[in-house]
Amino acid sequence: MPAPRPAPTAATDAIAALTSVPQPVSLNVRITQDGAPIPDGVVWRIFDTQPDANGELALVAKSDVGSPTVELPPGEYVVHVAYGRAQTSEPLSVVPGANEKSFILDAGALRLNSAVTGDIAIPVGLLKFDVFTAGEETDRALVAEGLKPNDIVTLNAGTYHIVSYFGTTNAVVRADLRVEAGQLTDATLYHHASQVGFKLVSEEGGEAIADVEWTVKTTDGATIFSELGAFPSTVLAEGEYLVLAKQGSQVFNREFEVQAGSPREIEVLTTVY
Repeated sequence: MPAPRPAPTAATDAIAALTSVPQPVSLNVRITQDGAPIPDGVVWRIFDTQPDANGELALVAKSDVGSPTVELPPGEYVVHVAYGRAQTSEPLSVVPGANEKSFILDAGALRLNSAVTGDIAIPVGLLKFDVFTAGEETDRALVAEGLKPNDIVTLNAGTYHIVSYFGTTNAVVRADLRVEAGQLTDATLYHHASQVGFKLVSEEGGEAIADVEWTVKTTDGATIFSELGAFPSTVLAEGEYLVLAKQGSQVFNREFEVQAGSPREIEVLTTVY
Protein backbone atom coordinates (compact mmCIF):
# COMPACT_ATOMS: atom_id res chain seq x y z
CA MET A 1 0.00 0.00 0.00
CA PRO A 2 1.47 3.39 -0.97
CA ALA A 3 2.40 5.69 1.83
CA PRO A 4 -0.05 8.50 2.55
CA ARG A 5 0.82 11.83 0.97
CA PRO A 6 2.17 14.36 3.43
CA ALA A 7 -0.10 17.17 4.42
CA PRO A 8 0.69 20.48 2.76
CA THR A 9 2.96 22.63 4.80
CA ALA A 10 2.53 26.30 5.45
CA ALA A 11 5.48 26.97 3.14
CA THR A 12 4.00 25.10 0.17
CA ASP A 13 0.66 26.83 0.74
CA ALA A 14 2.41 30.18 0.72
CA ILE A 15 4.29 29.38 -2.50
CA ALA A 16 1.12 28.18 -4.24
CA ALA A 17 -0.72 31.29 -3.16
CA LEU A 18 2.08 33.54 -4.35
CA THR A 19 2.31 31.92 -7.79
CA SER A 20 -1.41 32.37 -8.43
CA VAL A 21 -1.64 36.01 -7.37
CA PRO A 22 -1.69 38.44 -10.34
CA GLN A 23 1.50 40.48 -10.61
CA PRO A 24 1.96 43.95 -12.13
CA VAL A 25 3.31 43.96 -15.70
CA SER A 26 4.30 47.29 -17.29
CA LEU A 27 4.44 47.38 -21.10
CA ASN A 28 5.60 49.95 -23.63
CA VAL A 29 6.29 49.97 -27.35
CA ARG A 30 8.53 52.10 -29.57
CA ILE A 31 8.69 52.72 -33.30
CA THR A 32 12.47 52.21 -33.31
CA GLN A 33 15.06 51.19 -30.74
CA ASP A 34 16.03 54.77 -29.91
CA GLY A 35 12.51 56.22 -30.13
CA ALA A 36 10.21 57.31 -27.32
CA PRO A 37 7.35 55.07 -26.14
CA ILE A 38 4.24 55.50 -28.32
CA PRO A 39 1.71 57.44 -26.19
CA ASP A 40 -1.57 56.35 -27.80
CA GLY A 41 -3.18 54.55 -30.72
CA VAL A 42 -1.75 51.23 -29.54
CA VAL A 43 -3.71 47.99 -29.12
CA TRP A 44 -2.32 45.32 -26.78
CA ARG A 45 -3.53 41.72 -26.67
CA ILE A 46 -2.10 39.14 -24.28
CA PHE A 47 -2.70 35.43 -24.81
CA ASP A 48 -2.15 32.29 -22.79
CA THR A 49 0.41 29.94 -24.33
CA GLN A 50 -1.81 26.88 -23.86
CA PRO A 51 -4.41 26.33 -26.62
CA ASP A 52 -8.05 26.07 -25.53
CA ALA A 53 -10.54 23.38 -26.57
CA ASN A 54 -10.77 24.96 -30.04
CA GLY A 55 -7.01 24.92 -30.50
CA GLU A 56 -6.75 28.70 -30.11
CA LEU A 57 -4.78 30.74 -27.63
CA ALA A 58 -7.09 32.28 -25.04
CA LEU A 59 -7.12 36.08 -24.77
CA VAL A 60 -6.36 36.92 -21.13
CA ALA A 61 -5.94 40.71 -21.30
CA LYS A 62 -6.43 43.61 -23.70
CA SER A 63 -5.61 47.31 -23.51
CA ASP A 64 -5.62 50.36 -25.78
CA VAL A 65 -3.43 52.43 -23.46
CA GLY A 66 -0.07 53.44 -24.88
CA SER A 67 1.99 52.10 -21.96
CA PRO A 68 -0.36 49.99 -19.83
CA THR A 69 0.20 48.14 -16.58
CA VAL A 70 -1.75 44.89 -16.46
CA GLU A 71 -2.16 42.27 -13.72
CA LEU A 72 -1.22 38.70 -14.70
CA PRO A 73 -0.57 35.55 -12.65
CA PRO A 74 3.03 34.31 -12.96
CA GLY A 75 3.46 32.20 -16.07
CA GLU A 76 4.14 32.26 -19.80
CA TYR A 77 2.22 34.46 -22.24
CA VAL A 78 2.32 35.79 -25.80
CA VAL A 79 1.95 39.56 -26.24
CA HIS A 80 0.71 41.04 -29.53
CA VAL A 81 0.95 44.80 -30.00
CA ALA A 82 -0.36 46.77 -32.99
CA TYR A 83 0.03 50.40 -34.01
CA GLY A 84 -1.76 51.18 -37.25
CA ARG A 85 -0.85 48.31 -39.60
CA ALA A 86 2.49 47.75 -37.84
CA GLN A 87 2.56 44.90 -35.36
CA THR A 88 4.76 42.46 -33.50
CA SER A 89 4.36 39.49 -31.15
CA GLU A 90 6.76 38.30 -28.46
CA PRO A 91 6.73 35.85 -25.54
CA LEU A 92 6.37 37.24 -22.02
CA SER A 93 7.43 35.55 -18.78
CA VAL A 94 5.69 36.88 -15.66
CA VAL A 95 7.41 36.25 -12.33
CA PRO A 96 6.45 37.22 -8.76
CA GLY A 97 7.10 40.92 -8.25
CA ALA A 98 7.20 43.83 -10.66
CA ASN A 99 7.57 42.99 -14.37
CA GLU A 100 8.42 45.29 -17.28
CA LYS A 101 8.88 44.67 -21.01
CA SER A 102 9.55 46.93 -23.98
CA PHE A 103 8.68 46.14 -27.60
CA ILE A 104 10.20 47.52 -30.81
CA LEU A 105 7.95 47.70 -33.89
CA ASP A 106 10.72 48.61 -36.35
CA ALA A 107 8.08 50.56 -38.28
CA GLY A 108 7.72 53.48 -40.65
CA ALA A 109 4.87 55.31 -42.35
CA LEU A 110 3.62 55.55 -45.93
CA ARG A 111 1.67 58.37 -47.59
CA LEU A 112 0.36 57.82 -51.13
CA ASN A 113 -0.96 59.97 -53.93
CA SER A 114 -1.44 59.68 -57.68
CA ALA A 115 -1.55 62.00 -60.68
CA VAL A 116 -2.01 61.71 -64.42
CA THR A 117 1.24 61.68 -66.39
CA GLY A 118 2.29 65.32 -66.75
CA ASP A 119 1.41 66.07 -63.11
CA ILE A 120 -2.27 66.55 -63.84
CA ALA A 121 -4.14 66.39 -60.54
CA ILE A 122 -6.74 63.67 -59.96
CA PRO A 123 -9.89 64.40 -57.91
CA VAL A 124 -9.57 62.81 -54.47
CA GLY A 125 -12.88 61.00 -54.84
CA LEU A 126 -11.61 59.07 -57.88
CA LEU A 127 -8.53 57.60 -56.17
CA LYS A 128 -7.94 54.74 -53.76
CA PHE A 129 -5.01 52.52 -52.86
CA ASP A 130 -4.47 48.96 -51.68
CA VAL A 131 -1.28 47.83 -49.95
CA PHE A 132 -0.02 44.25 -50.16
CA THR A 133 3.03 42.41 -48.94
CA ALA A 134 5.74 42.09 -51.58
CA GLY A 135 6.48 38.94 -53.56
CA GLU A 136 4.83 36.90 -56.27
CA GLU A 137 1.18 37.76 -56.96
CA THR A 138 -0.11 34.47 -55.56
CA ASP A 139 1.84 34.98 -52.33
CA ARG A 140 0.82 38.57 -51.57
CA ALA A 141 -1.28 39.31 -48.51
CA LEU A 142 -3.55 42.36 -48.21
CA VAL A 143 -2.21 44.77 -45.58
CA ALA A 144 -4.41 47.86 -46.08
CA GLU A 145 -7.40 48.40 -48.37
CA GLY A 146 -9.18 51.44 -49.76
CA LEU A 147 -6.72 54.09 -48.58
CA LYS A 148 -7.48 57.63 -49.69
CA PRO A 149 -4.87 60.04 -51.08
CA ASN A 150 -2.57 61.42 -48.35
CA ASP A 151 -3.77 58.93 -45.74
CA ILE A 152 -0.80 58.02 -43.53
CA VAL A 153 -0.54 54.33 -42.72
CA THR A 154 1.96 52.88 -40.24
CA LEU A 155 3.68 49.71 -41.47
CA ASN A 156 6.48 47.44 -40.38
CA ALA A 157 9.67 48.32 -42.25
CA GLY A 158 9.96 46.43 -45.52
CA THR A 159 8.91 46.37 -49.17
CA TYR A 160 5.23 46.55 -50.13
CA HIS A 161 3.26 46.17 -53.36
CA ILE A 162 1.04 49.21 -53.96
CA VAL A 163 -2.00 49.29 -56.26
CA SER A 164 -3.47 52.67 -57.25
CA TYR A 165 -7.00 52.76 -58.70
CA PHE A 166 -8.07 55.82 -60.72
CA GLY A 167 -11.82 55.43 -61.11
CA THR A 168 -13.41 51.99 -61.22
CA THR A 169 -12.91 50.84 -64.81
CA ASN A 170 -9.41 49.95 -65.97
CA ALA A 171 -6.97 52.68 -64.87
CA VAL A 172 -4.68 50.80 -62.48
CA VAL A 173 -1.01 51.41 -61.60
CA ARG A 174 1.23 49.14 -59.51
CA ALA A 175 4.56 49.76 -57.80
CA ASP A 176 6.82 48.20 -55.18
CA LEU A 177 7.82 50.67 -52.46
CA ARG A 178 10.22 50.42 -49.53
CA VAL A 179 9.19 51.64 -46.06
CA GLU A 180 12.12 52.51 -43.80
CA ALA A 181 11.94 52.30 -40.01
CA GLY A 182 11.36 55.65 -38.34
CA GLN A 183 10.71 57.46 -41.64
CA LEU A 184 7.70 58.76 -43.56
CA THR A 185 7.79 57.60 -47.19
CA ASP A 186 5.92 59.88 -49.62
CA ALA A 187 5.13 58.38 -53.02
CA THR A 188 3.17 59.55 -56.07
CA LEU A 189 2.11 56.99 -58.68
CA TYR A 190 1.41 58.18 -62.23
CA HIS A 191 -1.53 57.01 -64.34
CA HIS A 192 -1.57 56.91 -68.14
CA ALA A 193 -5.30 57.57 -68.24
CA SER A 194 -7.96 60.24 -68.57
CA GLN A 195 -11.46 61.07 -67.41
CA VAL A 196 -13.87 60.65 -70.31
CA GLY A 197 -17.45 61.86 -70.64
CA PHE A 198 -19.97 60.92 -73.33
CA LYS A 199 -23.03 62.48 -74.89
CA LEU A 200 -25.28 61.58 -77.82
CA VAL A 201 -26.05 64.56 -80.04
CA SER A 202 -27.80 65.21 -83.34
CA GLU A 203 -25.10 67.69 -84.38
CA GLU A 204 -21.62 68.62 -83.16
CA GLY A 205 -21.84 70.70 -80.00
CA GLY A 206 -25.57 70.01 -79.73
CA GLU A 207 -27.71 69.26 -76.70
CA ALA A 208 -27.27 65.84 -75.12
CA ILE A 209 -30.05 63.35 -75.81
CA ALA A 210 -31.55 61.75 -72.70
CA ASP A 211 -32.30 58.11 -71.84
CA VAL A 212 -29.33 56.62 -73.64
CA GLU A 213 -27.82 53.22 -72.83
CA TRP A 214 -24.05 53.50 -73.04
CA THR A 215 -21.51 50.72 -73.52
CA VAL A 216 -17.74 51.01 -73.90
CA LYS A 217 -15.76 48.11 -75.35
CA THR A 218 -12.07 47.43 -75.80
CA THR A 219 -10.63 46.53 -79.20
CA ASP A 220 -10.96 42.84 -78.36
CA GLY A 221 -14.69 43.24 -77.67
CA ALA A 222 -14.67 43.18 -73.88
CA THR A 223 -17.28 45.42 -72.24
CA ILE A 224 -15.63 47.55 -69.55
CA PHE A 225 -18.24 50.25 -68.90
CA SER A 226 -22.01 50.58 -69.17
CA GLU A 227 -24.41 53.21 -67.87
CA LEU A 228 -27.81 54.77 -68.55
CA GLY A 229 -28.11 58.53 -68.85
CA ALA A 230 -27.41 61.67 -70.84
CA PHE A 231 -23.95 62.52 -69.46
CA PRO A 232 -22.13 59.36 -68.32
CA SER A 233 -18.46 59.56 -67.44
CA THR A 234 -15.70 57.19 -66.45
CA VAL A 235 -11.92 56.91 -66.32
CA LEU A 236 -10.12 54.96 -69.04
CA ALA A 237 -6.52 53.89 -69.44
CA GLU A 238 -4.69 54.90 -72.60
CA GLY A 239 -5.83 52.90 -75.60
CA GLU A 240 -8.43 52.52 -78.33
CA TYR A 241 -12.11 51.90 -77.61
CA LEU A 242 -15.55 51.62 -79.16
CA VAL A 243 -18.51 53.40 -77.56
CA LEU A 244 -22.10 52.32 -78.30
CA ALA A 245 -25.06 54.60 -77.61
CA LYS A 246 -28.48 52.93 -77.71
CA GLN A 247 -31.49 55.22 -77.85
CA GLY A 248 -34.76 53.42 -78.27
CA SER A 249 -34.28 50.79 -80.98
CA GLN A 250 -31.36 52.62 -82.59
CA VAL A 251 -27.69 52.08 -81.80
CA PHE A 252 -25.02 54.63 -82.65
CA ASN A 253 -21.31 54.06 -82.25
CA ARG A 254 -17.93 55.71 -82.45
CA GLU A 255 -14.35 54.57 -82.19
CA PHE A 256 -12.09 56.79 -80.10
CA GLU A 257 -8.64 56.85 -78.55
CA VAL A 258 -7.73 57.82 -74.99
CA GLN A 259 -4.44 59.54 -74.24
CA ALA A 260 -3.22 60.53 -70.80
CA GLY A 261 -4.29 64.06 -70.03
CA SER A 262 -7.05 66.32 -68.82
CA PRO A 263 -10.72 65.27 -68.86
CA ARG A 264 -12.30 65.17 -72.31
CA GLU A 265 -15.77 64.69 -73.79
CA ILE A 266 -16.68 62.28 -76.59
CA GLU A 267 -19.66 63.22 -78.75
CA VAL A 268 -21.53 60.48 -80.57
CA LEU A 269 -23.60 61.77 -83.48
CA THR A 270 -26.93 60.20 -84.37
CA THR A 271 -25.42 58.79 -87.55
CA VAL A 272 -23.54 55.55 -88.13
CA TYR A 273 -19.75 55.85 -88.02
